[in-house]
Amino acid sequence: MPSNTKIEVRRSPRRQRTVSAYRDGDKTVVLVPASFSSAEEQRWVDRMLERLEAREERRRPDDEALQTRAFELAERYLEGLAQPVSVRWVDNQRTRWGSCTPDAGSIRLSRRLSGMPSWVVDYVLMHELVHLIIPNHGPEFWDMVRRYPKAERARGYLEGVSAAPRLDAGGSGEVEDEEDDILEDE
Repeated sequence: MPSNTKIEVRRSPRRQRTVSAYRDGDKTVVLVPASFSSAEEQRWVDRMLERLEAREERRRPDDEALQTRAFELAERYLEGLAQPVSVRWVDNQRTRWGSCTPDAGSIRLSRRLSGMPSWVVDYVLMHELVHLIIPNHGPEFWDMVRRYPKAERARGYLEGVSAAPRLDAGGSGEVEDEEDDILEDE
């Protein structure tokens, strides 16, 4: 579990035996029956945190799996034209979903994508794979990206994720048409 995760336990008189947990931003919410003793509550909180972490770990592919997926996408949608030398997760991308260095053939995806639907991760991989062929965001670039069938859906998903913090901060939530800013690569 990330060290910055807060734990909130909610006791419910309507719950009889079930315990559940979920992540809500930077906190983990654990729902327990109101009848639990403090010791039972702590035991279940620990157990549910372990289960959440295990589930998240299963959903988070490692660098090798990410590179394998990139090769599969390149073969399927780009006739194998893009051949990345390395594909890996990185923790230092806070404003970008992905980036690449075409000359070196390297692709980096923000770890913020881990846990998102696989079709969203595939879209970001596809975007970066196309940059290995076409370094700019011109019409030919977007034509190649759109070979991925869920490209528009994934772009919308990422725009929503990007807009959510502005809504939480009391902003208007208005999303401008920032076609080239979603996945900046320079």
